[in-house]
Amino acid sequence: MSTLGKGPGATAMSSGQPTARHFLALLGGNVALALGPWSVRLADTGPVASGFWRLALALPLLALLANRSRQPLTGMGRAAWVAVAAAGVLFALDLASWHIGIARTRLGNASLFGNSGSLILMAWGVIAARRSPRRMEVIAIVAALAGSAILLGRSLEIDHATLVGDLFCILAGFFYTFYILLLQRGRERFGSWALLFHSSLAGAPVLLAIALSLGERVMPHNWWPLIALTLGSQIVGQGLLVYALRHFPPLVIGLALLTQPAVSVLAGWFAFGETLGALDAFGMMLVAAALVLARLGDSPKKAG
Repeated sequence: MSTLGKGPGATAMSSGQPTARHFLALLGGNVALALGPWSVRLADTGPVASGFWRLALALPLLALLANRSRQPLTGMGRAAWVAVAAAGVLFALDLASWHIGIARTRLGNASLFGNSGSLILMAWGVIAARRSPRRMEVIAIVAALAGSAILLGRSLEIDHATLVGDLFCILAGFFYTFYILLLQRGRERFGSWALLFHSSLAGAPVLLAIALSLGERVMPHNWWPLIALTLGSQIVGQGLLVYALRHFPPLVIGLALLTQPAVSVLAGWFAFGETLGALDAFGMMLVAAALVLARLGDSPKKAG
């Protein structure tokens, strides 16, 4: 999921005065993405197979959106195509790890840890710039480590499988980080819909191969959860965020990001009886604060 939704439109810059329509789009996009794990749980395929269908079913719609936005799907040079194809493979590994984690851990944990790419990108920026981390970055890292330690410890108390699910979601954040870094060259020349189409085209066969190798059920009996996952996560969530994010500064984007774990916690409680204790809530608050601080460290020059 992004961070903000797992896609090339995940970073943004402030552009113009936001209106109520932009705020609604920002919140709606986050809510749509937060409900994605619920659809993964409801799907009667395996978790990785649901990721395959999420990408495969979205391809015609992404091509249509790219065409309507006058974003070319051809003309990409060989070097750019290799980078985007490699990014698609990383996107597939990101979704595979995240969906496996969703099946094993609480939805709130999956949403928070799945968005850990913000923190990893921040740390990568510090390393790439060969500088000492700023005070805000140090606070974000300490808060993330403390909150993650609390949540991982609580997951271990619940069940070993829950802890493994958390770790898969954190692994997804690492894959997502390098997915975004590989897309940077392509984002300079191609639109978000076109890049998402190509990365999905490259990633879908990888997810299918992983699902088959794990012995997962691929063909569903009930298509509705997969259609909801495709529309909510790949189309509606991405589309609303691509539309809204460029109008907001990083602080507002970071605060809006917090609606994702909040909605996921409610979905987990409503649909699956998942509950949070006071210590869980404190750990989630620490990780959420770290995500906001990471967003504050975003540079407007990263926009696409």
